[in-house]
Amino acid sequence: MGYLRTAREAAPIMAANGWGRIINISGLNARMAGSAIGSIRNVAVAALTKNLADELGPKGINVTVVHPGVTRTEKTAGMFAARAADAGVDPAEMERRAVANVSIGRLVDAAEIADLVAFLASPRSVAINGDAIAAGGGAKGAIHY
Repeated sequence: MGYLRTAREAAPIMAANGWGRIINISGLNARMAGSAIGSIRNVAVAALTKNLADELGPKGINVTVVHPGVTRTEKTAGMFAARAADAGVDPAEMERRAVANVSIGRLVDAAEIADLVAFLASPRSVAINGDAIAAGGGAKGAIHY
């Protein structure tokens, strides 16, 4: 509901200005099975994004959703350490498992997600509206259209 409440407050101001960007951050679980709650939540954010884009696009407001995958942040090392302890393996092994299906062969860094969001927030992103953008380094074998 936070996404919707924020859009409801910001959209009238953006519409009055004739321009704006709403960028929702969701997650790649929108494109994967295995976690019903994670999938449903992320798909709901994508559906909300598309509905808002259709409604607000004529007012000059673009709405997109970014789906980061596992992203290196200040908390990543601790997360891998905790998962490794639970699995009885080395933290480096947990990271290797996490990137096994990432085509770039490494985790995406939070700064790289920020670069994408900065572009989407710019006037140069006018052609992107209502779309979901995966930013997980490329899921091997998957085709999303």
